[in-house]
Amino acid sequence: MLRVIAIDGPAASGKSSTAALVARRLGWAHLDSGALYRAVTLAAIDHLEEPLRSGQRIVALAGELPVRLVLVTDTFRPEVAGVDVEREIRSDRVTAHVSGIAAIPEVRRWVNAQQREAVEQHTAGVVVEGRDIGTVVFPGAGLKIFLTASPEERARRRLSQRGAAGDDAGRLEREGQALEARDLADSTRPVAPLKPADDAVLLDSTRLSLDEQAAQVVALARERFPG
Repeated sequence: MLRVIAIDGPAASGKSSTAALVARRLGWAHLDSGALYRAVTLAAIDHLEEPLRSGQRIVALAGELPVRLVLVTDTFRPEVAGVDVEREIRSDRVTAHVSGIAAIPEVRRWVNAQQREAVEQHTAGVVVEGRDIGTVVFPGAGLKIFLTASPEERARRRLSQRGAAGDDAGRLEREGQALEARDLADSTRPVAPLKPADDAVLLDSTRLSLDEQAAQVVALARERFPG
């Protein structure tokens, strides 16, 4: 059995926080696939005049710089040309382009290969989060979770992440609309659409604390991966 816990779900469903906490409690490594897509996006917009035009050029650039995952204290961090870019990849300019670049088939194949290579090198176990981890990247994962939450709760969480008040009705509505648009784009894209794997455990975190949802995943993991 592949010692991978695949946690998929829509934006702001709590994947990153849950995956990191589950990995810590199990003593496994944590890999955020979105961070690697963002690192590739950062490289493309910094080095290519038309970053959305050619998937082959983006992949070639990623190999040359290189863009890679580095294991640091049980967390895979993205690097570009040997520099830790964890802060830079969260910038607005990267966020504005990452969906388009992540939809390019050549880019998705390259990112998937990097993730598989990282997991192969860490046989103790890896918790991987994303949107197609259980369906495309690691269909043989020993445990697959599809994490969801209500649109309103997800909007609150996203605003909280930005340090904005989640009780402003207008702001909450706008954020909810933005998340719905992202959900539609992710679930209808022709390449690796967002959807739960057939054997995924559906976990609605709307009324769960971070500790509670992580505890549920850890309990399932200890059943699936005894010892």
